[in-house]
Amino acid sequence: MEYLVKDKKLELKYQPGKGAWTYHIQIPNTKHIVGKWGSMKVSGTIDNYKIESINLAKLGDHDKLISINDKIRKAINKSGGDNVTVTLYLLTSKEHLAKKEVLETFEDSGVLNAFNNLTEDDRNEMIGKITSLKSEDEQVKMILKYINQLNKNND
Repeated sequence: MEYLVKDKKLELKYQPGKGAWTYHIQIPNTKHIVGKWGSMKVSGTIDNYKIESINLAKLGDHDKLISINDKIRKAINKSGGDNVTVTLYLLTSKEHLAKKEVLETFEDSGVLNAFNNLTEDDRNEMIGKITSLKSEDEQVKMILKYINQLNKNND
């Protein structure tokens, strides 16, 4: 098992308006990792909270991010700006971005109910547009666009 980080103090960052990535941790020395969003997964611990499998997100030519949802933040009792101790290793997987992962991201972003309130045709079209994109950056941008759109539907 090759660790990306081992017992490293990293900042839990808060950036409003970033959907599932509003709370995230940037993993140093990971910009070299190649793969589409959804196919790069890590396991490990954050402040001794066990992470079974979480997506690495690539945005441009920067180090990868992991989203830290409300469940994890409550379990570790941390919020934006706090430092956490992180140990992560890369899981080997060749999976293409799947509908299940998009739905998990919508759930983590608090927009799954708004998504489920759409017509079946609209839901299928949205998922199809995301999963058909070949570029990881384009997939992430499309997911963020839909999260913002669905957030507006929640209002």
